[in-house]
Amino acid sequence: MIDLDPQGNASTHIGLKHPSELPVTIRDLLLDGSPARLLEAVQEETNIEGVSLISSSLALTTDEDKIKDNEPRPLEVLSRIIKPLMDVYDVILIDTPPSLRTLTGNALACATDYIIPVFSGSQYGMYGVADLQAYIQKIKYINPSLNLLGALLIRHDKRQLTCQMMKEEAAQKIGSIIPVEIPSSTNIDKAAILGVSLRKVDATSKIARRFKKLAMWTAHETRLKTYSAEELVQE
Repeated sequence: MIDLDPQGNASTHIGLKHPSELPVTIRDLLLDGSPARLLEAVQEETNIEGVSLISSSLALTTDEDKIKDNEPRPLEVLSRIIKPLMDVYDVILIDTPPSLRTLTGNALACATDYIIPVFSGSQYGMYGVADLQAYIQKIKYINPSLNLLGALLIRHDKRQLTCQMMKEEAAQKIGSIIPVEIPSSTNIDKAAILGVSLRKVDATSKIARRFKKLAMWTAHETRLKTYSAEELVQE
């Protein structure tokens, strides 16, 4: 997991230490522009077994412009930095900030696939999607093989009219809806507070099963692992 969001929620949830206590974060790597300190930044032991982490930094909020000013190709810095990791890990997930600037551009420029989260429980759930799609078209000049996996409906309640409307709008404007809907759940908050995975809170809960199904679907779509149709539809 690479956390590019200055808020650092993924870092504080997954990491054993707060980002401010770490000698090297993704900020240092991006400012250096090289993988020289990459091994120092990778935390192999985290709160989640089998998941390594490169933490974010709150300072990225102000240093984002430095990356843009210091690099001849500012959107290709991350690709250069993490290249040594490509053959080490099965999957590299990148958490991006909610803005279409240098950090998000770097993530999209080196990604193979991307997911668009849509908060279906809000009338503003699709806000900014048109801008994102236009931005991605520009990114494809750098990364032409970038593939949309689909829109992921989060905090979704199919009984609510707002959620139904958001789902229809997402299907119309984005085109592809991931066939796994993530509902609201207090177990998500519990897992965040405890700094553990949902499986540790309650592996049999509806929300834990949904995220497992999402992981299976994603692995199948990206050809990391093959599942039968029956396995992908069962709860």
